[in-house]
Amino acid sequence: MLENEVKRLVIKMHPEDNVLVALTDLVKGQSVTFEEQTYILQDTIKAKHKFYTSDLSEGAEIIMYGVLVGKVQCDIAKGSLMTTDNLKHAAEPYGYRDVNFVWQAPDISKYKDRTFKGYKRNDGRFGTANYWLFVPTVFCENRNLDVIKEALHNELGYSVSDKYTQYTHQLLEAYQNGENIDSVNMELTPNNSVNRVFKNVDGIKFLNHQGGCGGTRQDASTLSALLASYANHPNVAGITLLSLGCQHLQVQDFTNDVKKQNPSFDKPLFIFEQQQSKSEEQLVADAIKKTFEGLIEINKQERVLAPLSELCVGVKCGGSDGFSGVSANPAVGYTSDLLVALGAKVLLAEFPELCGAEQNLIDRCTSETAAKKFIDLMQSYDALAHKVGSGFHMNPSPGNIKDGLITDAIKSAGAAKKGGTAPVVDVLDYTEPATKPGLSLVCTPGNDVEATTGKAASGATLILFTTGLGTPTGNPVCPVIKVATNSVLAKKMSDIIDIDCGPIISGEKTIEEMGEDILEYCIKAASGEIIPKAVLLNQDDFIPWKRGVSL
Repeated sequence: MLENEVKRLVIKMHPEDNVLVALTDLVKGQSVTFEEQTYILQDTIKAKHKFYTSDLSEGAEIIMYGVLVGKVQCDIAKGSLMTTDNLKHAAEPYGYRDVNFVWQAPDISKYKDRTFKGYKRNDGRFGTANYWLFVPTVFCENRNLDVIKEALHNELGYSVSDKYTQYTHQLLEAYQNGENIDSVNMELTPNNSVNRVFKNVDGIKFLNHQGGCGGTRQDASTLSALLASYANHPNVAGITLLSLGCQHLQVQDFTNDVKKQNPSFDKPLFIFEQQQSKSEEQLVADAIKKTFEGLIEINKQERVLAPLSELCVGVKCGGSDGFSGVSANPAVGYTSDLLVALGAKVLLAEFPELCGAEQNLIDRCTSETAAKKFIDLMQSYDALAHKVGSGFHMNPSPGNIKDGLITDAIKSAGAAKKGGTAPVVDVLDYTEPATKPGLSLVCTPGNDVEATTGKAASGATLILFTTGLGTPTGNPVCPVIKVATNSVLAKKMSDIIDIDCGPIISGEKTIEEMGEDILEYCIKAASGEIIPKAVLLNQDDFIPWKRGVSL
């Protein structure tokens, strides 16, 4: 353990805070001393939860992470547990002000000559993986994609269902032989790539979705831009597109968006339209054959050295807990600062989870244009939520609340830590590509899959995903690295967790040390030397945002 951290029971996140976070379970009546102040606990305080550090009157403001996070709803005694009954969300108003923001960049001397091994695309960008992508212009083609996926994955070594198929077969045999099926065991380890035919093709990915027709034309337009951004993604080497023919999202709309985003687009793009095909059987057979030819070609591509400045890393949290803003998020934030200092791109999204952290981000914007764009996107998004009787303040999920995130402002102030302390160089609307080195804000919902879908659309080639409760979320084209806030979770869900930030809670490591460990993992993952669990398990989640109310 670190010096002076042996008996640490609680932590204060900012000098101005009037709450303390329990780092371990504390019992009612227990005496806790912190910074020469002694607190007699009025309630049992479970790890991750907070208690008040003074007697408070109804309406008193609660400060955490140095910002307003709520107002108490009744008179509260010092040492009492923070709950949804005694605290309600509150956040300071925000606006643009001309602030001379000065950033203290971290020391990057040990990383300045480091590289990763990526796939260089003809437009000059580098991918961290080499994928073939299947895109349907409309939900009507999802079934054809499923048939193709089963055929290609099973035959070419990309399936993760083999062990489950074998397990089901063993259960069937036991049942047919009159044996007890409880005696049948399955090896619970992810499949690896030893049986892959194309060693330089990291995967064949499928963007099944429920759009393309039946909604508004604006929905189809947004979906087209999203699919085009995935086709343009540096981790994608080739695309097979399936269209029905009569849907709102026409093939020409898609190809126009592809060229609009990247006039020099030259990846192989194979297009099949079912209403122009002889039969569904012929459509599927032709798509498989042409894709097979494409796979042969992209398998010739190999990884080459690239500077760390070519990385584009999205930062995300989901299944958050009361330790998210204490361990994993600040550690990822330090990784973000290292990447920014190295000239790489970092994407911070989830606008509903920036509620209460707005002023800090606005003050860090390098231009008034970016600041006002952020304000406009935040206000219009929140106003849309209020129109249907909701709002950003209703964001915390039951799981968040159960594990210590009582208000949206508490959740948001901790979530914003993933973006580190660097200047905000750009603000991007949904599907807008990141073009500037540094930290950019990307407008997406907080919903795990919609957010990761949006980050990849803006060009993230890796995503650091922190979680305190555990979530299997992944992305089809962008490797997602799971970072646990606590060691209990990391051990319990080791099949989906890549990095454990629990040593920060126990005092064994500092945030800075953990941040450097995370960067080292990113370099290895970007080089294909480590395969994140979400990739091994084919956790290819993809949900387009219709720009409606999604928190």
